[in-house]
Amino acid sequence: MELASGTRRFRELQRGVNGISQRMLTLTLRRLERDGLVLRTVYPTVSTTVTYDLTDRGQSLVQLVKQLADWSLDNKEAIAHPRLLRDTEHPDSV
Repeated sequence: MELASGTRRFRELQRGVNGISQRMLTLTLRRLERDGLVLRTVYPTVSTTVTYDLTDRGQSLVQLVKQLADWSLDNKEAIAHPRLLRDTEHPDSV
């Protein structure tokens, strides 16, 4: 979703995605690039500049991912309650 609004550099993505480590973000971007969802562009400047964009295929997923995120937020408490009950009943399975 961070790339839905346009081109981003690595640090911009890292700031936009709270709680992700540099390594995990790097691995995720590599996988998305490998899958053809993200385009990585390297500019040969004095300090190498790298940007990330969604490909057309990646852009086609934006609305679906947004719907999933919205659903997740709308159902957060409804999911948390049965999870808590199950974890209380089965503490060894957590």
